[in-house]
Amino acid sequence: IKSLLNNEAILIRNPNAIRPWQHVLEPLSGYIMLAEHLYKDGTDFAEAWNFGPDDADAKTVEWVVRTMCQKWGGSADFEIVEGNHPHEAQYLKLDCSKARLRLNWHPKWNVEQSIDKVIEWTHAYRQGKPVREVCLKQIDSHNS
Repeated sequence: IKSLLNNEAILIRNPNAIRPWQHVLEPLSGYIMLAEHLYKDGTDFAEAWNFGPDDADAKTVEWVVRTMCQKWGGSADFEIVEGNHPHEAQYLKLDCSKARLRLNWHPKWNVEQSIDKVIEWTHAYRQGKPVREVCLKQIDSHNS
């Protein structure tokens, strides 16, 4: 985002790495759902939980950055930086099966919708628009 705001190419060092991409409202909705269960059911739900994207949204860094650049518009671009970089896991994934089974929690937005929301917010921020209103609109959209 910083590179996009500065009209600079996004530098990526591990384009084929897969990460659990999701909008911040996804895990927050899971935490709220979990808090409700903890309040109602006590310690039955007091354990570790993961809230992450569906397996279908396992996308590479390059796919996400390319999609962001296309949706951003203008001259947004990226570069793959070759060379020796610190070791990184190629595939990071969260096992959210417990949240799906016990809480009936599911992400509402796929990765592309999440990118749209991030770009919508960032464009509003860049243009000096009231981002609080954008946040509230996105929360309402997520909750509906």
